[in-house]
Amino acid sequence: MIKLKSEIEGKRAYFGQMQKLCKPCGYTLCGSWEYDGGFYDSLLWRENGESIYVRIPFHVVEGGLDSPNALLEFGIPFVIKHVVHIGLDRDEDSLFSTGSGLVNQFQDPLDKDGQIHRKNQWEEAGEQSINQVLSYIS
Repeated sequence: MIKLKSEIEGKRAYFGQMQKLCKPCGYTLCGSWEYDGGFYDSLLWRENGESIYVRIPFHVVEGGLDSPNALLEFGIPFVIKHVVHIGLDRDEDSLFSTGSGLVNQFQDPLDKDGQIHRKNQWEEAGEQSINQVLSYIS
C-alpha cells in the first residue's frame, strides 16, 4: 500500500454529488461500503490477475450512505495492489472439490495487499487520478 499526499483529505461532499462525478472520473463505490463509510476505487492497471487501484476512503459525517444528502468527509487516499486467482480454485475448501459439481466463484485473493513495484510511477498516477476528482469538489 502506498499512502498518497492529496488535498482531498478532510474535504467534504455529498454522496449524490460524488455518485454523479466519480463515474466519469473512473471511480466506483467499493462494494464493501457501510452506512457510515466506505471507499471510492479506480482501477489504474490490470494484467494476469494483478490489479492496482487508487482508493479514496471516506466516512459519513451526516446522514446515512443510502441517501444522496449524506455528507462525506474524505480520508488519506492510497494505492493498493490485489493479486487474484486465475482459473479454478481446486483446494480442499472449494466447492469444486466437494463433489457437488459447483465451482466457487468467490475465491479469496492470493494477496490482498501485494507488493507494488515502481512505487513512484503508481504514486504519481494515483495523485493525478485523485486531482481529477478533487477539481470537481474544491
